[in-house]
Formats: sequence, C-alpha cells, structure tokens
Amino acid sequence: MKKLLATTALMTFIATSAFAGQCGTHHKITKEEILTAQKAWGDGIVNIGKAKDHKKAAMEHINKLYAYDLGTVLFKPTKASVVEFRDTKEEALSYFVGGKEPEDKGFALAPFTKVRFDNKGIIIDCDSAMAMGNYYFTKTDGEEIKVDYSFGYIEDKDGHLKINLHHSSLPYKPE
Repeated sequence: MKKLLATTALMTFIATSAFAGQCGTHHKITKEEILTAQKAWGDGIVNIGKAKDHKKAAMEHINKLYAYDLGTVLFKPTKASVVEFRDTKEEALSYFVGGKEPEDKGFALAPFTKVRFDNKGIIIDCDSAMAMGNYYFTKTDGEEIKVDYSFGYIEDKDGHLKINLHHSSLPYKPE
C-alpha cells in the first residue's frame, strides 16, 4: 500500500510539473510588456522633474506604476539610508519629491533628461515577472549616472503591470 501511495504521489508530481510553466487562466506577461513598463517608469521620472506640480506628477507616477493599491510593495530607493525602505505611497512620494523623510531631497527633481534600462535578465512566471540590471539616469549636462536595479511586476485586474518590488543601489566601489 505504501508503495502504491508513493507511486501515485510521484505520478501526480510529474503530471503537475508538466504544467508548471503554463498559466492556466492567467494572461502570461510578455517581455514587451516589461520593456513598455520600464519605458513608462523612466519617462515618468523625467516628467516629474519637468512638471509644474511635482507632487501631483509623482503621485500619478506612483498610482500608475506601483502596486500599493494591490498589497505589499517592497521599495528600497537608491539614495535612502536612514529610512531605507518605503512601505507606503506617502513614503514613496517623499522619496521622489521630498517631504516626509528629512533625508529625502526629491530624487526625481534632479532633473533628468532620460532614463535608459539595460536589462541583465528578465524572468517571467505567468502573471508575475522580475527584471534586473542597470539603469542610467542622464543629467541635463549629459552625464549618466549608473544605478543597479531589481524590479518585480504583477498585473492589476485590468492586466496592467505594476511594480511590487523596487530595489535600487549605486554600484559597489571597493575602497
């Protein structure tokens, strides 16, 4: 009997594993959707810096691209060290335009003229995805600032990608 149960369990595992890469009723996120979301994120950062109402532009950026309305968002901004993580929309807003946290000087107010992504890799798992690599922020004098990033994406009920993981850091420089 034990042998029969073990064999049945193994066959069930093999059968379900064969379908593990399939999405069932879920829409499978595509690489093109991720690239579009990355472009929207970069354009949003540039637009915040250009906007007359920085706070409004930043809140629109957060509402459109971050999943705070869907659940937990893990956000570790590039230039955050005292309050390293931003768990709420208000904390994310503070990082982008200043306000709530004393260390926040308004990252998106630089201003930047362009943000370009250079993906090291993208992993797609049906209705969630991850991307990692470098992104480059171009300043008004043409200088590029290289930043390491990891983004996680999920879909909202309308199939739009939203960020539920955002980790940014300046590249390590040995002393």
